[in-house]
Amino acid sequence: MSAAPAPAAERERRSPRTPRREVPDSVRALRRRTLRRNRGHVTVGVVLLSLHQVAEALVPVAIGLTIDWAVFTGDVGALGICVAGMVVLFTVLAQAYRNGARFTLRAVENEAHLLRVEAARRALDPRGERSGLRAGEVLSVATSDAEQAALYVRAWSASIAVVVAIAVTTVALLAIDVPLGVGVLVGVPLLMLLLRLPAARITRRSEAKQATAAGATALATDLVSGLRVLMGIGARHNAATRYRRASTLALDASVGAAASNGVYRGLVTAASAVFLACVAGVAGWMALQGRLSVGELVTVIGLAQFLAEPVQGLGMVGQLFATARASARRLVRLLNAPDAVTPGERACAGDPVVALSGVSYRTLRGVDLELAPGELVGVLTTDPRDAEALLELLSGRAEPAALDGTLTVGGVPVPELALDALREAVLVEEHGATLFEGTLRSNLDTGACGDEERLLDALRAASAADLVDGHPEGLDRPVADRAANLSGGQRQRVALARALVADPPVLVLHDPTTAVDAVTEEAIARGAAAARAGAARATLVVANSPALLARADRVVVLAGGRVRCAGTHARLVEEDADYREAVLR
Repeated sequence: MSAAPAPAAERERRSPRTPRREVPDSVRALRRRTLRRNRGHVTVGVVLLSLHQVAEALVPVAIGLTIDWAVFTGDVGALGICVAGMVVLFTVLAQAYRNGARFTLRAVENEAHLLRVEAARRALDPRGERSGLRAGEVLSVATSDAEQAALYVRAWSASIAVVVAIAVTTVALLAIDVPLGVGVLVGVPLLMLLLRLPAARITRRSEAKQATAAGATALATDLVSGLRVLMGIGARHNAATRYRRASTLALDASVGAAASNGVYRGLVTAASAVFLACVAGVAGWMALQGRLSVGELVTVIGLAQFLAEPVQGLGMVGQLFATARASARRLVRLLNAPDAVTPGERACAGDPVVALSGVSYRTLRGVDLELAPGELVGVLTTDPRDAEALLELLSGRAEPAALDGTLTVGGVPVPELALDALREAVLVEEHGATLFEGTLRSNLDTGACGDEERLLDALRAASAADLVDGHPEGLDRPVADRAANLSGGQRQRVALARALVADPPVLVLHDPTTAVDAVTEEAIARGAAAARAGAARATLVVANSPALLARADRVVVLAGGRVRCAGTHARLVEEDADYREAVLR
């Protein structure tokens, strides 16, 4: 019978987390948000960088005025004023660039940090994500792509500054000669259109480079985590070949992206050189015709030379936008990935009884199974896929749309349970449990209970007390990243002890003793059963270990996705030849 919905306060307390913050659903939305949340630093940076460009553009104007007003006239007073003005101009120029670059860089680094945190938050969300990216690819998105996407700030600031520089240069040229200024005013937009043509190709190449690099990173992560296994089965050469192939693809993509960028830079340099040569040539002709003074000619030549920088800057800005756009697409894909789990908001109505009624999911077909408080139930599967499907169901990772039948915990259908309510009630300890860098204490005491005796009892129950007794630092014994300084059996026993410390109402174990010897396995079966004894605790062990199954109150056999039989271990060994062959060694 279904329980009434939990009160609003209880639902709020048990909600998996607060509603997700504003997540951009497109590259354009990401760009807008980037500028909006860094608007203070971006605004100051743009103003100062624009001021720097204005000062840069006024340098040739000041030199020309100095020639016409002081050098040709021989006016010492005017020369002093011009020199003082140049000092002020260069002071403004230097300080504006220094502080403008500082504010812009701060905005870039701040945005990169925010994007890294956001990507990490999405990857570590308790509800999971279905982006289709492997762990190494997610790492690449959260690091490299976050940094590249933050370049929008730099590109935006630089684009405004160079446009201001071109505008000031054009105004100065118009003041000197209108046709010359109009020519620059028309020529620069045409040049910008020309430089936009290769941008799409650069974006594609940059995206391909980031994707192949992420793939190589993901493969390297997988290979390193399974290095011992690969060496044990003699597959190290094949693994190295696979990585070499992935690395070569990443290299080819990087070379292709670099080639596109190189061609683009060459095009920018050539186009801007031709344009500026035309401006200088026309100015020289005007001087010969007497339409320009010597000071104006020097100013025009200086402005033409200066104009090379902002015109080339426009090209570089296009490259920055293309690179940022490619990484932003990958970020948006991760941030908008659908949840792997879609929990409800209800709490458990009573004792966390786990019940499957006519459940079909993946390879499972019409499975009926109940786990009540005080029970220790063993499950033997003839197909590993059945075990995986059962664990997905009990951990709440199953898609409700793919589930037929009824799966309840505490009388509430699992899809309607709040995620933290389900995980408070049911702890699924996967076969490949992960340990973290730190100490034995930090790995065991994940709930910060602070009870040392409780940790030691769990280690003894998991037959892992030797890890503490035989080490001078005891519970503070160091654990390396991924517990690389522990053997496979030691890692399994510590993971089991961690699950026993958590002491959940329902504990699901998957092959917790595959890396230990028979004597240790028997000790673990005895200790774990004793630790989980009690009317308030239920334990489900998915394994084919006779030592573990012998401790179970009953054993359920799954074959072909269905419950084939059930009974005590002793009775099944005596009466069922297939069961006897599967478990006896």
